[in-house]
Amino acid sequence: MQKLTHTEPSPLLDYQAPAIQTLIAARDWCDLSEYERIGAAYDYVRNEVLFGYNKADNIPASEVLADGYGQCNTKGTLLMALLRALSVPCRVRGLSIHKALQRGVIPELIYRIAPASILHSWVEVYHSGRWINLEGFILDQSYLGQLQKTFGNDNSLCGYGVGTDQLNAPDVDWCGQDTYIQRTGVNQDFGVFETPDEFYAGHQQDFSAWKNMLYKTVFRHWINARVRRIRKGYSPHSLPPHSHGAGIQVQ
Repeated sequence: MQKLTHTEPSPLLDYQAPAIQTLIAARDWCDLSEYERIGAAYDYVRNEVLFGYNKADNIPASEVLADGYGQCNTKGTLLMALLRALSVPCRVRGLSIHKALQRGVIPELIYRIAPASILHSWVEVYHSGRWINLEGFILDQSYLGQLQKTFGNDNSLCGYGVGTDQLNAPDVDWCGQDTYIQRTGVNQDFGVFETPDEFYAGHQQDFSAWKNMLYKTVFRHWINARVRRIRKGYSPHSLPPHSHGAGIQVQ
């Protein structure tokens, strides 16, 4: 049996795709130290791939890159692909979060029919002889900054895609330590997996067929419109609970 090195490609970790290889070459990431390679890939996924909702969790990294946005699971797939392309060992930890963490960013109409637990994951990178948890890449700083302006006096927030007790200074920057932004919303740990392919083979979001279709074709665009409005400076409090962003260009 082949020994796993946590650097192999997979159908979802398709780091041999031309777009991914072109990105790495254009940024000269291969010339960096391992610490710097991790930081470059992490910062790119965090801030240049905006927070948003793709059509599904189990899409390949090259598709996430093409979309230009993603959430915990899809941005994690892209980060893993970039890390493995840069010869940095990594794996995925499968989890679930309570849907309350998504309240506010998900219109109330959708929130009421959403499952109680939502599939979640973070990336674990092997560096300096230990595994380091990376979750703080999920929200881009422009989006997170607007939430800090609105809710910073409370410092503890579970909603709008955030689950933290230190909103004013969350551990989201790469400095060789664990990073988190949704940790307080976690309600189940499924363990570690070599690839996201392996994780999704055994764990899927609890959607009925018709809810899944509505999510792909309608709901995610409503959600993305709300995210865009918050990022542009609209106060989250100003968004009507049933608003779906009518008239706003969606991602």
